[in-house]
Amino acid sequence: MPGPESPFERARLGWWLYIAVLAIVAGYLAYSFVGILALGVFGYYATRPIYREVEGVIDSDGHVAAATILLVLGPILLLLAYAGFRVFGEVMQFLGESGQQQLLGGALEALTDQQRQSVLSIVENPQQLADQPRQTFEMALQTGGQVFSAVAGGLLLVSLAVTLTYFLLENGDDLAEGFRELVGGRETTAYSYATTVDEDLESVFFGNFLFVVAMSIVAAAAYWGTNLLAPDPLAVPMVPVLAVLTGVASLIPIVVGKVIYLPVVGYLAVQAVQGDQAHLAFVGGVLVAYFLVLDILPQTFIQPLVTGRTVNPVLLLFAYLLGPILFGWYGFFLLPILFVLLLEAVRIALPELLHGEPLTRRLSMGEDVGTDPGAVQESVPEEESADDAAGDQ
Repeated sequence: MPGPESPFERARLGWWLYIAVLAIVAGYLAYSFVGILALGVFGYYATRPIYREVEGVIDSDGHVAAATILLVLGPILLLLAYAGFRVFGEVMQFLGESGQQQLLGGALEALTDQQRQSVLSIVENPQQLADQPRQTFEMALQTGGQVFSAVAGGLLLVSLAVTLTYFLLENGDDLAEGFRELVGGRETTAYSYATTVDEDLESVFFGNFLFVVAMSIVAAAAYWGTNLLAPDPLAVPMVPVLAVLTGVASLIPIVVGKVIYLPVVGYLAVQAVQGDQAHLAFVGGVLVAYFLVLDILPQTFIQPLVTGRTVNPVLLLFAYLLGPILFGWYGFFLLPILFVLLLEAVRIALPELLHGEPLTRRLSMGEDVGTDPGAVQESVPEEESADDAAGDQ
């Protein structure tokens, strides 16, 4: 028996200390880039079922992951970018010259005093652009740098999140196999917990994706139907863009599509006031129809059907509402992940820990709340079971 001061024990202690340091560093990195991680994990679980379907057609994991990204996330990102430009153009056209001047004044207020004076001086005397090229170049470079930094930061965040999604899609099976070997096989509590969390997150986030698609289709039908029935000059602009934005906004519980369809109704009301005020009755009917189709319908029927099919939607409601309040924009993705981690720890391990009983991979409570670990274990391919059995011999 080696003593406590043997070289063997000292080596193990050294390795544990080294691993602890690496864990602290990894935790710090995860904390620093938590937004990228949360968005990347969301993209992975939202697209993994589609990846599995494409996998039956294409042999290479890398090509399958790239095709999934291009088919799903690419069009969404392009449409959102297009929506931003179109919405900005429509707002500027709607405001007119006086409204643009007010908007410019608000933008000037966001600048420093020195920058504001420089801009006003150039507006009053454009000739100084040629007379003072150095000062003009420095001011343009500084202002442009701030704008470029903000835009580049957003694009970099999205790009890194998409890259993380691609990496997880391409290497998901290898990561799962490595984790299974690390914890000691399929029959361990840790593996049962991890696979249950994995199944819950796919259910929640892929359900979110399906819900966005369904609500985008419903919203597009509602807006196109409005244009079909609306008297001149009432019309809903940019129907495809507004439909997708309504679908994305519908993910927010209670709020659902209000942040999109209420401004649309307001836009129609302004058109009616500027034209024939008798059309306000039609606008009121549109508001009622939107409330029923884009508010009651998704919360009552569509969302419970497709979102969180294995996790209680009422429990997820608190995660979605509190996440952005606690963490910011990425809390919408991060808190549901933390919620699922907590939920499955309570269901699988906590009762045994409290009672001092041996840990198992079976559920001790909450059978109807989340995924059944037994069903997940049965879905593992037979060759994996054979590999584990051979390893146990």
